[in-house]
Amino acid sequence: MHISILTFDGFNELDSLIALGILNRVAKPGWRVTIASPAARVRSMNGVVLESQVSLAEASTADAVIIGSGMRTRQIVADASIMSQLQLDPSRQLLGAQCSGTLLLARLGLLRSIPACTDLTTKPWVQDAGIEVLNQAFFAKGNVATAGGCLASQYLAAWVIARLEGMDAAQSALHYVAPVGEKEEYVSRAMQNISPYLGETAVTV
Repeated sequence: MHISILTFDGFNELDSLIALGILNRVAKPGWRVTIASPAARVRSMNGVVLESQVSLAEASTADAVIIGSGMRTRQIVADASIMSQLQLDPSRQLLGAQCSGTLLLARLGLLRSIPACTDLTTKPWVQDAGIEVLNQAFFAKGNVATAGGCLASQYLAAWVIARLEGMDAAQSALHYVAPVGEKEEYVSRAMQNISPYLGETAVTV
């Protein structure tokens, strides 16, 4: 099972790295989580440099893809050389977007008739793309999910795990990273956010 996190220059560390950390709590043979970028290295909004592990083309074949956010998202969606590499398809993949990553999903035409979550800065850009923006942290419809607010990345990661490995696996991953003394409350709140979008059981793509 391959989950890839799209990460571009100017990326927000909280979006890409929190999801990376939580997703990697699944200790199962064949479970792989990668950072995908259009270049060999990308620099964050705060100067942190990451090495890409897979290309955007390989990420497009992953079982699940999360699109992180960052300071240069509007430049990225205007760059045809980058956007043309993103061959994403919710009929065969789980797709998630964090904050301004929602704008990429919108520009790729993957949010038609689907309301979305995003951060307050990105909200008008997503609305300009014709997408209804919800005043909540997480929303999913079918195989497409969006989250708004940096720390809502935990919800995207938990949703992906729940869809691919089940609720118990998602709860276990969240419990590991939750603050000591607050673990039950933390896990309960996260599951309340994603459970309405899972159905009675976790369904894989």
